[in-house]
Amino acid sequence: MGTHDAGLSARVSKVRLDKNGRTVGRHDDTKQKEIRHTTDETPHEGPAISINLNTDIFEPTHQKYDIMLVNFFAPWCHWCQRLEPVWEKSGATIMQKHPDAQIILAKVDCTHPSSESLCIKYRIDAFPTILVFRKDDTGKSEHESYHGERSIPAITGWAENFVKQLKREIPKTRTVDADKDGQADSHTGVGCMISGLLHVQKAPGMLVIQAKSDGHEFNWETMDVSHTANHLSFGPFLSETDWMVMPPHIAASVGSLDDKSYASDQHVPTTHEHYVKVVKHEVKPPSAWKVNSVQAYGYTVHSNNIQKSGEVPTVRLNYDILPIVVEFSEKKQAFYHFITQLCAIVGGVFTVAGIVASITDKGINMVKKKQELGKLG
Repeated sequence: MGTHDAGLSARVSKVRLDKNGRTVGRHDDTKQKEIRHTTDETPHEGPAISINLNTDIFEPTHQKYDIMLVNFFAPWCHWCQRLEPVWEKSGATIMQKHPDAQIILAKVDCTHPSSESLCIKYRIDAFPTILVFRKDDTGKSEHESYHGERSIPAITGWAENFVKQLKREIPKTRTVDADKDGQADSHTGVGCMISGLLHVQKAPGMLVIQAKSDGHEFNWETMDVSHTANHLSFGPFLSETDWMVMPPHIAASVGSLDDKSYASDQHVPTTHEHYVKVVKHEVKPPSAWKVNSVQAYGYTVHSNNIQKSGEVPTVRLNYDILPIVVEFSEKKQAFYHFITQLCAIVGGVFTVAGIVASITDKGINMVKKKQELGKLG
């Protein structure tokens, strides 16, 4: 099902989440900051300004500077190649403007054996990724990532905010909007909460959730699509009265996938596939309740993980709305039905009692006759 046919952009909202699941901010596709690149930047002349980090010197360098802006890159990445001269010249500009400031630009080659473990540690799954490291970071600290324009004025303007934070000219924050356009240039969002309403045909279909970017190359080996399904339902929204009317087993089937979590392996590309069979239920309450019939779509779900090298990590939801309707109704029996059943029970009891009494009476008579004849010994 394509996004144009389903109208996903109009009906689906996205909210950024940090690593603990807290809301960072709303993601608006219509106001998303465009990742513009300087395409004609000449190579940087002279010695490299940004520090080339590896596993051995990363932490000592981290503790040496108050702010360390790190570009995690891969040499084969087209976007990283474009960023390289911009990153070096941005570092030179910041050094000239603030020679005494404790801020440095650095870079990590995620394909080199000496630094590959760093990229695994910080879950780098897109190139380039620019993270902020502070001297006072702890093991549980969140590192904000840069999502602004990749040009010298934009990067240096963004770095100026950290210089002002060091000088206590502005409050310390991990969400920076350097150009004041209402869209954060950097934030701690690493996840996304998707919610919305889709109109689909009553036929088999599929929803696909997959990473996509116009300014990154992805490392599918480390891409993590772990997720929690907070709620999934089909059909119209149900009122509180509707939920009270529905029998428990039907109410439970309306949200069979709710509040279930699915985790990916950190070292193997994992695709999560959910197979959903949807059946329409029509609940007809007794007429005495004076409540309208309730129509609800219950479903069963079977989930499977696909772990395969080279597989693009994806979340796929396959749904099949079956062309059947299950009706559920409750009817009260008339009073005469109760009397008839009661009489049948009483009659049955008397019949069984008569049979037992007859067998018992015959047994006693036989014993008496044998006693009279002296055959009991």
